[in-house]
Amino acid sequence: MAAPELIIDADSHITEPPDVWTARVPAKYREDVPHVVRQGTADTWVLHGERLAPVGVTAPAGWPTFPPEYPQTYEDCHPGAYQADARLKYMDEAGIWAQVLYPNVGGFGSENFLKLKDDTLKLLCVSAYNDFLLEWSSADLRRLLPVVATPFWDIDETVREIERCAPLGARGILFTGEPQRYGLPVLGSPHWNPLWEVARAADLPIHFHIGSAGDTLELSTPERYAQHGVEGAQAYCAVSLFMKNGVQCSDLITSGVLSRYPELKFVSVESGIGWLPFMLEATDYSWLGAFRPGRERQSGDVLPSDLFRQSVFVTYWFESVAPKHFLDLMPIDNILFETDFPHTTCLFQNIQETITSGLGHVDGGARRKILWENATKLYRIEEPSASWRATAGTS
Repeated sequence: MAAPELIIDADSHITEPPDVWTARVPAKYREDVPHVVRQGTADTWVLHGERLAPVGVTAPAGWPTFPPEYPQTYEDCHPGAYQADARLKYMDEAGIWAQVLYPNVGGFGSENFLKLKDDTLKLLCVSAYNDFLLEWSSADLRRLLPVVATPFWDIDETVREIERCAPLGARGILFTGEPQRYGLPVLGSPHWNPLWEVARAADLPIHFHIGSAGDTLELSTPERYAQHGVEGAQAYCAVSLFMKNGVQCSDLITSGVLSRYPELKFVSVESGIGWLPFMLEATDYSWLGAFRPGRERQSGDVLPSDLFRQSVFVTYWFESVAPKHFLDLMPIDNILFETDFPHTTCLFQNIQETITSGLGHVDGGARRKILWENATKLYRIEEPSASWRATAGTS
């Protein structure tokens, strides 16, 4: 039997324990922050009486049935979803040396905290989550890589939170790919320069996770579920989110940010890679087409696709067509592998089969870059011991 391919997992999630916020904010706020109640048979997150989501929706890995069914309680979920020691044990079994960690309850870009009217409470929710995340990751900071949340609606507080978390072990910064959806300036505005500067000073990559533009609910409408069924509605929502990140990447590489801050690194998270060749070609084609008499290219002008290669990473997991047929059209050094554990679409007990399906034809050097080296360089990951390598993924 061949040795398993060992990986760095560039996108996984923590199913937050029930006391993340109630244990970390002043007592007077405990009813106002996200907390868990039992609704029917399901442990459910609520905020100000509004149902956010059942806990089990974020942790169906290993669950024997499919959506809309899901684990009802924490005890029904895989323990690695919410317990750090259990997560490390699972990673050993799966041959995963390190995982990049993302949230659920606050939204994939902290946008759910905007439901709160109290500005102080919004900030407390972000800092409480980050305190929890850093504490949870401290079980092994070599392997559990925290991407800290930001109160992106307040640029000064965003800078302060990054400066607070960076020396405590943060490995990346969570941001929204579409700030304009929240009435904020577009990415290329000088408004965001303090964010780019603090990220550069801390040497931390900035992450756009799918769904961080807050459009998940508008895609998953009751009418769509009623008319198209669960399968149709979920497929539409997933593809819309994947493609939206392609749009966000096009916006980023044409915004001027990457020319002004060439040292910065960005990651498009959980959006796949199949759209990448078309997005780069279409962006270059349209960008070049805008050069008409009176607006000639300057010596400092750089193609958007070259700026992508300079600064932007993408993650993929389930695809087989793109890695089989399009890799020669993509910047190999910018591709990361993920599992999305423990979400609905995650790779679980099929990681090696998926790698073989997508990358079995790829030479060892390129495959190692995608599965290991690119993430190791981006996040400055410490190499595992020879004993870990010898036993990981074999149980």
